[in-house]
Amino acid sequence: MENNNFDQIIQRSLKIREKYHQLEIQQNGKEWTAEQDALGYLTDAGLIGRNVMSHEKTWSKKNSAEELEHKLGENIWWLIILADRTSIDIKDAVENFLTKTEHILK
Repeated sequence: MENNNFDQIIQRSLKIREKYHQLEIQQNGKEWTAEQDALGYLTDAGLIGRNVMSHEKTWSKKNSAEELEHKLGENIWWLIILADRTSIDIKDAVENFLTKTEHILK
């Protein structure tokens, strides 16, 4: 994925999160905290586990392929949001992780 495309994904993600913040204010009177966002991410990460199990036929669930695709995308979205909320540049984080891991695995 080109950086330009990733920049667009980041911007779209942040706009969607802002709309969710507006819903949270309407429903709860305040935006979710970064900790609540992290819990949302962890919940969705767990659902990936169940959908992969269904994909591998070790958990019976219908429509798991569609849900798995959705949850994989949603988890990437959450990571972009969590990086933003903690003032971490997600592009740098991924690049640094890849470089460090490639070096370790040489």
